[in-house]
Amino acid sequence: MADLSVKIGELGLKNPVMTASGTFGYGIEFADFVPLEQLGGIIVKGTTLAPREGNDYPRMAETAQGMLNCVGLQNKGVDYFCSSIYPRIKDVDTNMIVNVSGSSPDDYAECAARIDALDHIPAIELNISCPNVKDGGMAFGVTCEGAASVVRAVRARYHKTLIVKLSPNVTNIADIARAVEAEGADSVSLINTLMGMAIDIETRRPLLSISTGGLSGPAVKPVALRMVWQVAKAVGIPVIGLGGISSATDAIEFIMAGATAIEIGTANFIDPAITLKVRDGINDWLDRHGCSSVSEIVGSLKA
Repeated sequence: MADLSVKIGELGLKNPVMTASGTFGYGIEFADFVPLEQLGGIIVKGTTLAPREGNDYPRMAETAQGMLNCVGLQNKGVDYFCSSIYPRIKDVDTNMIVNVSGSSPDDYAECAARIDALDHIPAIELNISCPNVKDGGMAFGVTCEGAASVVRAVRARYHKTLIVKLSPNVTNIADIARAVEAEGADSVSLINTLMGMAIDIETRRPLLSISTGGLSGPAVKPVALRMVWQVAKAVGIPVIGLGGISSATDAIEFIMAGATAIEIGTANFIDPAITLKVRDGINDWLDRHGCSSVSEIVGSLKA
């Protein structure tokens, strides 16, 4: 068996396969399907400083080769997470990572600071790229200045591994990546969902309550792969790739494009055990090609 371990800054992963926020709950919901400790990491659902109700229904719609969602970061807030969720997940033997969002740099920083105090949460993924909220979220992630302002505020109060999740809804994602790297990000993850829309032609109304939503699933993979490749060439920090990954082949493409690790999202809804199938598929490919470590193929694309 090849060595599947990788490092994201100071954070060690057993293997490069993680789950994407919003698609795997808090991890414990999938424990009947997947031995959680065998994953490289679990990125739990988005957490904000104050509770959020999310958007009105309907907030999901199926599309060709993917889905749209406008859930809107529904959660009970960071204090609820610390008091009620953390005790249930703190002993899972893998990296439990919290996805953090907010409506201002100060909100992000305060939420991150409260999570910083939790001993068994070794990292956060800073969501500056959610397209489904009216304030905050993607508003910060579409300019270098906005992205930098959030990372700067969080970095001053958060002392563990800081991953920043980038929006694809920008002109030059490499510029955004360089901006957050300069403010102290330990890693970047990309891509978040692409802005999309679907219409019911009988009612002449959008299928989603707020008209638009985030597109995920296999349809976005070529865009995500291109952006990971561009960002990996632009920054010196590890890149985590996601967007439409549903097989080991997909994951290996992202790794060859420059991703040190990957996240699986929408595919979890179709096959709750897909993460381990992808992990095993990566190992099989490495064995067949005489590779002793997954690190050997990171950024190995000949282009």
